[in-house]
Amino acid sequence: MSSERRRVSSGSPFERRFGYCRAVRVGKSVTVAGTAPIWPDGHVDPDAGVQTTRCLEIILTAMAELGAGAEHVVRTRMFIVDLADHEAVGRAHGSVFGAARPASTMLVVAGLLDPRWKVEVEADALLD
Repeated sequence: MSSERRRVSSGSPFERRFGYCRAVRVGKSVTVAGTAPIWPDGHVDPDAGVQTTRCLEIILTAMAELGAGAEHVVRTRMFIVDLADHEAVGRAHGSVFGAARPASTMLVVAGLLDPRWKVEVEADALLD
């Protein structure tokens, strides 16, 4: 397995400030950092399902730059701040990963960095 490290940035202001990148590929492994539901203009939709879809769009865009797609995802982690949002978040996740069916965890947390965020998502992929 190659140990070359390839990185993708999403342009988040946190990346440089906190010393991380959106996604990194080492060999056949792709890891995507916690991804928040932010649109390019900075707005955040209030709907948890829409937020989840946006997180997954950002994740899949980063993965595509590293040669991976939804079919390569083997694990996801969803962090939500309100248990009542679990169905909407789960449905959005299922609409993207239903065929791949990665191992997945959904956790209710006390809060995320921005109070507008109802969900944050991480993903790991393994290329063939």
